[in-house]
Amino acid sequence: MLARHHHPIVAIATAPGRGAVGIVRVSGQQIAAVIAAVCGRSLSPRQATYLPFRDALGQVIDQGLAIHFPAPHSYTGEDVLELQAHGGPVVLQLLLARCLEAGAALDPVTGQASLPLLRVAQPGEFTERAFLNDKIDLAQAEAIADLIDASTETAARSAARSMSGEFSLAVNTLLEQLIHLRMLVEATLDFPEEDIDFLQKADAQGQLLRLQTTLAGVLQRATQGAILREGIKVVIAGQPNAGKSSLLNALAGAELAIVTPIAGTTRDKVSQLIQIEGVPLHVVDTAGLRDALDEVEKIGVERAWAEIETADAVLFLHDMTRQEDEGSAGNAINYIADDAQIARELSQKLAKNTPVIDVWNKCDMASAALLKKISGGVQISAKTGTGLQALRQLLLQVVGWQAAPEGVFMARERHVHALHKVQAGLETASAQLLASQPALDLLAEDLRQAQLQLSEITGAFSSDDLLGEIFSRFCIGK
Repeated sequence: MLARHHHPIVAIATAPGRGAVGIVRVSGQQIAAVIAAVCGRSLSPRQATYLPFRDALGQVIDQGLAIHFPAPHSYTGEDVLELQAHGGPVVLQLLLARCLEAGAALDPVTGQASLPLLRVAQPGEFTERAFLNDKIDLAQAEAIADLIDASTETAARSAARSMSGEFSLAVNTLLEQLIHLRMLVEATLDFPEEDIDFLQKADAQGQLLRLQTTLAGVLQRATQGAILREGIKVVIAGQPNAGKSSLLNALAGAELAIVTPIAGTTRDKVSQLIQIEGVPLHVVDTAGLRDALDEVEKIGVERAWAEIETADAVLFLHDMTRQEDEGSAGNAINYIADDAQIARELSQKLAKNTPVIDVWNKCDMASAALLKKISGGVQISAKTGTGLQALRQLLLQVVGWQAAPEGVFMARERHVHALHKVQAGLETASAQLLASQPALDLLAEDLRQAQLQLSEITGAFSSDDLLGEIFSRFCIGK
C-alpha cells in the first residue's frame, strides 16, 4: 500500500444537492476520537444510534443516525463511521468540516496526537480500500461503478451479477484450469530425464481444448456485457429531408428534433439515449449530407461526418418517394446519384467492421411497384411506425448483441481485450502442443502470459497506473 492508504479519510457519500437524507462517511484505523467528538459517546457495533451531532463548542449541527462498522466487517475492511443526517448541502458540509477538525491530530497507528492526518477522500478511494483489503476484487469494484452508472434495467442487473462475483468466479475457474495445465508443462520441463510423457498421460491437449471452450463462453458473455455498459452509438445519415429527424423522434418516442419540409432544417447533431431490449443506444441525428449552401450548413455537414466516423453503426436513410419521381425524372436521377456518392464516402471513411444499414423511409407513400423493386435493408415509415420494430431488431443483430441464456455479466473493454489476448495465447499454445516436436519452453511462456492477462482482470496482478485509472473515475464518497 501507498502511504496515503494509511490515512483516515472522510467524504460526503450522497449525491450533491438537497435530499431527505445525506451521508458522511469516515474510514480508517483508530477513528474512535472522531466518533467521540462528533457523537459525544461510543457506539455499539453495527447498530444505528439516533443522537445529536455536535460541533467543537458542543452546539448541535443536526440530529440523525450514527453507525459504527468495526474492522474488518465493513465496506472498506477498515473501521467505518456513517453519519446519516438531513440531506441539506450546508448541513453535510458542516459535518464534513467537523469530522476533519476532530481527526486533525489523529495518528492512524497509535491514535495519539500527531500531524493532521484525516483528509477528504479522493474519487473512488473507499472502494479502492475495499479492493486493497481483499473485500472485493477489481472486477467487482468496477461493477459497483457500473451499477451506479447503469442506464437500463438490463445493464443494472448485469452489473449486479458482476458485483456479486459471478464474472470473477468465471475468470477464476479459467485461472485454475490454466494453472493446472501450466503445472503439467513445467513438470515436463523440470524432469526431462523421466521416461514419462506427462502431457500425453494427463491429456494436456484435451485440457487445453476444454479450457478454450470455457473461455469462448466467458468471452461471449463479457462481450455482451461490454455492449450493455458502453452502449451503441448509432448515427442517422442521409440527404436533407429524407426523414432523419422524424426517425429519431420515432425511435425515441418523443418530439426531440424539429421536423419541417424545409431542406437543411437540422444544422447540428441531436442526440438521445434510448434502449432496445435493455441495450442502451445513443442515437444521433445529423445534418443532411450535401454540398453546403451556406457557412452554417457547411459546419453542420462537417460535424455530421465527424459523428459518422465514430459510429458503431450507421443508419443510411433513403427517401423512397424520391427514388422514382415520375413528375420530375431528373430530380430522381440526381437524388439516386447523390445517394450513391454518400455510399462511396461512407465506405471510404468508416472502419471496415462498422455496419451500415440501408433504411428506406416513407414506405407508406411509395407505390407497390417501388416497394417490390427495392431490395436489401429495411423499409419503414417514420410517420406511421411501420417497420420500426424490424429496424430495432436488425440494429441489435448487426452490432452483435446476443443475450446469453444464462444471463450476461457486466464487463468493460479492458476485460474483453484481455480475454481476446488469452484466447490468442491459447491458440498459439495449442499449435505448439500439436507440433511433432513441441517447444515446451515456448508453450510454457504462452500459458504464463495467458495467466497474467486473466489475473489482471480481477486485480490479482495489476499495475498502480491501472488502479489509478479505474478508481479515479468513481465519484467522491464511493
